[in-house]
Amino acid sequence: MILNAFFLAFRQIRRNFLRAILTMLGVIIGVGAVIIMITLGNGTTQVITERMSSLGSNILLVFPARDQTPGKGGRKQFMLQDVEDLELQIGHLVRAIAPLSSTSVLAQFRQGNTQTQAQGINADYFIATNWEVTQGRNFTKEEYRAGSNVCIIGESVRKNLFNTSNVNPLGMRIRLGSIVCDCVGILESKGQGAMGNDQDDVILLPLKTYQRSISKSDSLYNISRLMISLKDEVDSTMAVGEITGALRGIRNIREGQKDDFEIMDTKQIIEMMKSTTANLTLFLGAIAGVSLIVGGIGIMNIMLVSVTERTKEIGTRLAIGALESEVLLQFLIEAVTLSSLGGLIGIILAFFGSLGISHLMQIPFDFDYSVALIAFIFSAFIGILFGYLPARRASRLNPIDALRHE
Repeated sequence: MILNAFFLAFRQIRRNFLRAILTMLGVIIGVGAVIIMITLGNGTTQVITERMSSLGSNILLVFPARDQTPGKGGRKQFMLQDVEDLELQIGHLVRAIAPLSSTSVLAQFRQGNTQTQAQGINADYFIATNWEVTQGRNFTKEEYRAGSNVCIIGESVRKNLFNTSNVNPLGMRIRLGSIVCDCVGILESKGQGAMGNDQDDVILLPLKTYQRSISKSDSLYNISRLMISLKDEVDSTMAVGEITGALRGIRNIREGQKDDFEIMDTKQIIEMMKSTTANLTLFLGAIAGVSLIVGGIGIMNIMLVSVTERTKEIGTRLAIGALESEVLLQFLIEAVTLSSLGGLIGIILAFFGSLGISHLMQIPFDFDYSVALIAFIFSAFIGILFGYLPARRASRLNPIDALRHE
């Protein structure tokens, strides 16, 4: 009986094919939009996680506080003595403490030039960031200690400065502002950062070289931030508390005074961004899901029209012995078939649509088949919900009145 009802439903759809497609349109759009939103949201979350993870594993970033204005209004930066004292106090918690300073600089090689970021680092920088030198070599201990004029360039700098001249950068001399440095290595490519910045657009120098030649300053407070890589087993929340206490003592901050530094936990940032993206995806998906309700109303309207058009057919079936439950089931199955077909078409369109959009946006294609299954089941439920009233109306028709209907 049920199989026969499905057969009759498909025959009815084939008879009024254009009307059936227009009826399913709301469900198609609703299902497709929901799945596309969730798929793109999943891909965006993956991108954010990967880009934040590229900073390094279990990393804390320490900056001068935004609201502190010592001296002539500048932030109180860090000095090397701060780093050494901090390492003595929290060395049991960390893998590396990397002081870092950076500024924009014009890099030149022969006739080519590019504006890039020069960063002064120590040996711990490569441990903290999990960044490797793929060509050439790293700085030696002597180069760090002496502040030698040597540099390691990122992939974007290599392309911008050396692609046109087709020269191997290793051993070449690059002018950075007022100094000339020997290129000793090329970094592996990391691509875009969490904020959309190009991580490969960078030139690394020993910290002493940077402080002496790139960003000259008479102040001892010439380190703009610290990267602290925690050991894998260390809880970042506990570590933040210990580091805060240590830095307050090192920087002579009295009780009751505000910290003149800020600590950012990359793990918490990743979780916050993932949570925000997930909530936004659900919100947009819910908005798109309104189309399903609109589609359901469309199905109900068309089914009511169908009941009116087929009144004589219904009357004939009831007159020759069909039960009310059989007529109700027939029209209910027609409504469910319409909405389910709409859901299936919506899923297929969403798959290829999200695949294309993911490619254009350059984000991973993360199609969630469980979401597609839920959307299909929900589309079938929409058919039951909005098809029940017309089906009930058809089953309650008086056979005599239905046969007289013109």
